[in-house]
Amino acid sequence: MALLRGTPLEVWGAAEIQERLGISRQRTYILISRRDFPPPAAVLKMGQIWLKSDVEAWIAEKRPHLLESDEEA
Repeated sequence: MALLRGTPLEVWGAAEIQERLGISRQRTYILISRRDFPPPAAVLKMGQIWLKSDVEAWIAEKRPHLLESDEEA
């Protein structure tokens, strides 16, 4: 977690998105390239990063079954 002017800023790269969704690296890159996936918050030399909140909102809309399994754990 990074800090932006004292405020926590939670960002994810492709690896964190892959882990969260429980999918392969190849599938992750297919998903983040889709038009309906949130745009990256920034593009760095190491790659793109997304706001965690944007990715979680996308998951809630497109993959709600992943939210249900999180609540049971």
